Amino acid sequence: MSETDNARPGFWKRLSQGLTRTASNLTTGITDLFTKKKLDAATLEDLEDILIRADLGVQTAENISAVVGKGRYEKDIDPEEVRALIAGEIEKTLAPVAVPLVFDSAHKPFVLLMVGVNGSGKTTTIGKVASKLRAEGKKVVLAAADTFRAAAIEQLKVWADRTGAAIVAREQGSDAAGVAFDAYAKAKAEGADVLIVDTAGRLQNRTELMAELEKVVRVLKKQEPAAPHAVVLVLDATVGQNALVQVEAFKRVAGVTGLVMTKLDGTARGGILVAIAAKHGLPVHLVGVGEGIDDLQPFAARDFARAIVGLE
Repeated sequence: MSETDNARPGFWKRLSQGLTRTASNLTTGITDLFTKKKLDAATLEDLEDILIRADLGVQTAENISAVVGKGRYEKDIDPEEVRALIAGEIEKTLAPVAVPLVFDSAHKPFVLLMVGVNGSGKTTTIGKVASKLRAEGKKVVLAAADTFRAAAIEQLKVWADRTGAAIVAREQGSDAAGVAFDAYAKAKAEGADVLIVDTAGRLQNRTELMAELEKVVRVLKKQEPAAPHAVVLVLDATVGQNALVQVEAFKRVAGVTGLVMTKLDGTARGGILVAIAAKHGLPVHLVGVGEGIDDLQPFAARDFARAIVGLE
């Protein structure tokens, strides 16, 4: 997926602003902890607590504390040096998962299944992805298989009109798997490059909706054994630790292959992406900071790591 050179600096500036609360909390905690104080075991434990409170995860917090402590016991250490060390370790965790969303032209249509809970920004993300694909000259079909909410169907129709993508939709309450079936048939018959399937915003504890999602996957596989070729989970950064629960549930039911994280412009919880990367190792394709088309960009590990700790 391409990105414009002029959009990127503004985008990452907005991301840094969105992560200001996380960065501010970390910076204050680190400054208070390391100013005029020699490094000892108690200090490192306090550092772990600060990192865990920033949603970075227990394992990451332990790893970072070990790196900070290495060779520095009973020595003065500058808070700026600590922040740089933390950013470096976060980048090491994130770099392997910073993977672009690639639409393999060997599959025609390439089937992208989008999953996630209500309010995560899933349908908007589909619209933005469709817009970028259309700008690249790709033929796109959208499947409005979120038949649970009338608003989701209408929202997807708006995006189809805006981007020039084709759409397959039925009325609210229709069989979601049936919509996915018809959409694949249309995409195949018309030689579309990409089929993007929207699905109902399932809470992971709604077993009947999760069963419906499994059915959508089964129906697609009957038409094309390799489909869906990508299953992308859209996560709302503001939910913090609950995002880990969502990843586990959707991996189990739909075989998630990658992630998009939205709403990083209004959250103190961006650190959860680090915890997810450390635990699951799933590719992070895109991150979003707002409603505009250019507010969704490929994930860059170094930029994110430095923004988390407030470094330019």
